[in-house]
Amino acid sequence: LFRRIIVDAAQERGITVTSEEIQAEADRQRYMKRIETAAATFAWLASEMVTPEQWEIGIYHHLLRKKLAAFLFAQETDRYFAEHRLDFERVLLYRIAVPYEQVAQELFYQIQEEEISFFEAAHFYDIDEQRRFHCGYEGKLPRWGLKPDIAAIVFAARPGEILRPIRTEHSYDLLMVEAFIAAELTAEVRQQIVDQLFEEWLVQELN
Repeated sequence: LFRRIIVDAAQERGITVTSEEIQAEADRQRYMKRIETAAATFAWLASEMVTPEQWEIGIYHHLLRKKLAAFLFAQETDRYFAEHRLDFERVLLYRIAVPYEQVAQELFYQIQEEEISFFEAAHFYDIDEQRRFHCGYEGKLPRWGLKPDIAAIVFAARPGEILRPIRTEHSYDLLMVEAFIAAELTAEVRQQIVDQLFEEWLVQELN
């Protein structure tokens, strides 16, 4: 249904995708996957259970969607960013998730008393293997990437502060803010805004 909406809207606005654009995108995808030969391309498509024709159609609709989204909303990014600037602030966050509240409290006190560092505790006790490997590193997260109640606590914290255990859906979490990163209207953020506005538009059109 979304695809039909996109095709109809693009036709109404005279938006098209050329064979050259499809070829350029196919070459880009092959380059990203380090696929250099036609034989390797066919082998990759076979492993994905996709025919060359289906791949080309998929690329066509991907590019049409991207061009329509840009046509409709590329001029809206500055206004939207100005109105929602706080949403694009980011935090460099560390996290320790454990299954029991008592464990979380004990780790919190041990870290406060400097019996163990936050990074050591994450490495030994976090239930997430990937985060254990990175000593609790959660990533650079935008405000909207956190639940509103947790975002309010995190963005009110001081860098380096260990927050008291917070109960989440599946665990009890210790959080530490390394740094706050000011909102900046980068090319990536512009694309995020366009994508978000386009998704909202699609849902409205469907309804």
